[in-house]
Amino acid sequence: MSLPSEVKRRLVHVSGTGYPALYLLDLASYRELQLLLVASSVVALVLEVIRLFVGLDWRIFDELTREYEQDNLAGYALYIFGMTVAALAFGPRVSVPAMLMLTIADPISGLAGSGELGVKQTHTLLLTFGVCLLITSLSGLPLVAAVLGALAATLADGMKPIVAGYVIDDNITIPVVSAVVMYLALQYLPTVRL
Repeated sequence: MSLPSEVKRRLVHVSGTGYPALYLLDLASYRELQLLLVASSVVALVLEVIRLFVGLDWRIFDELTREYEQDNLAGYALYIFGMTVAALAFGPRVSVPAMLMLTIADPISGLAGSGELGVKQTHTLLLTFGVCLLITSLSGLPLVAAVLGALAATLADGMKPIVAGYVIDDNITIPVVSAVVMYLALQYLPTVRL
């Protein structure tokens, strides 16, 4: 029995946990993780340029991309780009939980939600926030930074605005927005511990 496309997409999403796991399990230094993400971004960019402008017609692209991604950058590329930006712009204290919220909370949210564009339902947002808060809490962040980071990731996941006909995908906004918010919280807000 074949898995539905949505489940396959979510399993691919979760597999990205391997990137931060390399660092967390001390299998790679943070610098090595950054370099791996940059290399992965270059590969994704090359594949997307070929797919969009030359015509790379692999079955996997049909299976794992959504309708609105057919003529735009696909979610997998934005996913890698988002993690790369977070890793290059911030240290591991902020970027690793941001990446984990993308690789773990977002697929859970996707399975719980309707998968439609727009704002997700309240129960899905609450589930996403709970998973994100668990991730940020286990990362050892102070309470304020953990809550605000989880909230930022939840809002980024819960809304997919359309700007000039282009869907702003949560695969790029979750790690970038949550990392920025956690960084600012660590810099400027009180450090109450969980």
